[in-house]
Amino acid sequence: MVAPSKPLVVNPLKSSQPLGAALAFLGLARAMPLMHGSQGCTAFGKVFFVRHFREPIPLQTTAMDQVSTIMGADGNIVEALRALSEKNSPDVIGLLTTGLSETQGVDIRRVLHGFRAEHPEYDPVAVVPVNTPDFLGCLETGFALAVEAIIETLTPESQHPGRRPRQVNVLASSMLTPGDIEAVKEWVEAFGLCPVVLPDIADSLDGHLIPAEFSALTLGGTPRADVAAMGESIATLVIGPSLAKAAACLKARTGVPDFHFPGLMGLAACDAFTQTLAQISGQPVPQKVVRQRDQLQDAMVDSHFMLGFARLALAADPDLLCMLSEFLQGMGAELVAAVSPVRSDAFDTLEMPVTVGDLEDLEHLARSHDAQLVITNSHGVETARRLDLPLLRAGFPQYDWVGGYARTWVGYRGSRQALFDLANLLQSRHHDPKPYSSLYWQNGPRAHAGTAADACPH
Repeated sequence: MVAPSKPLVVNPLKSSQPLGAALAFLGLARAMPLMHGSQGCTAFGKVFFVRHFREPIPLQTTAMDQVSTIMGADGNIVEALRALSEKNSPDVIGLLTTGLSETQGVDIRRVLHGFRAEHPEYDPVAVVPVNTPDFLGCLETGFALAVEAIIETLTPESQHPGRRPRQVNVLASSMLTPGDIEAVKEWVEAFGLCPVVLPDIADSLDGHLIPAEFSALTLGGTPRADVAAMGESIATLVIGPSLAKAAACLKARTGVPDFHFPGLMGLAACDAFTQTLAQISGQPVPQKVVRQRDQLQDAMVDSHFMLGFARLALAADPDLLCMLSEFLQGMGAELVAAVSPVRSDAFDTLEMPVTVGDLEDLEHLARSHDAQLVITNSHGVETARRLDLPLLRAGFPQYDWVGGYARTWVGYRGSRQALFDLANLLQSRHHDPKPYSSLYWQNGPRAHAGTAADACPH
């Protein structure tokens, strides 16, 4: 891992921790994320979510101002919790801190204890506190902190693993899109198992029309009752290294055994997940899954001429960066640049150094190593334009590409489509080669035409 060498961020790559935590709560049913900070903190995050998912996003703020920032904003939290509980009656409120409230030094758990004592009538509303300063970490780390807090708050301690022998927990990393989670659910269900995904943004942020014109709370997502029943599952499938701590918390509280998967792209990763499902369910691999595997193998044969030794530049949060790196290197591509906004222990498993930095670092590395393609989020559009390279959008946010949030990357089918897209982007660079100029064509066609006419006796 290459540490940052400059004292500032020039072209930001990361999204903040509060956004990641809010995204996790948006995957719960009848939930409301509440950011303890200024109105601008929440408005900025809401713009990101709306542009990415192209859906109305329920997100509230405690609206700290200049006075409450100096004198204390505990009353803002209590009043916001009271108003949301009274007006909307959510099942879950996610109480998140921001850079402003963390700098002030708020103790949200103490304030929540005071709210419970002052308003016992709202005890049925679960409030999940989580500290997510935006001057640390990134979207992925905030997401992981929120998942851990959800488990600690909503999953009771018990020792009844396997009481529901067909139920399987799935802890889904922030790198997974709604399309990815939908594919994982279908994958698990193909073996006769019932998945409980935490959080399930495929059910709440997949982009579907509803009869109601407006809802103040999340529509779809993991019900609170299902989170409480995770201790009775037969196993937990953990997708993404960032959720290792949340998985350890769930295992310690419930005794449910877990299986960890760094990613679900590529033949080896998909085979490992498939074999684990067969082991848990006791069922043979369904024929449709075998068929999808055969299709991926054929796509690997079709695209390896384009991807073999291709020089790629990649920038993403750690989980996504590791999954794509393993996938691309498995196809023979060469990662000449890999940039992440934060450090991660998961980088120790990679064969190449990862630079902790921003999109400026990605641009310099890609140019100096003669990259052929860039992979990053929509913030990298101008970077790719300056490099005159094709861009494959991956990660959050994707505000200039319709349907990017719904794309499926994982599984045999998702990996197959990613191979096709990469091969086509690389191949597109060869459609307009520079014209060849012969040494003997220096005087132009008219001169040569004249010479030929002079040589003709007629």
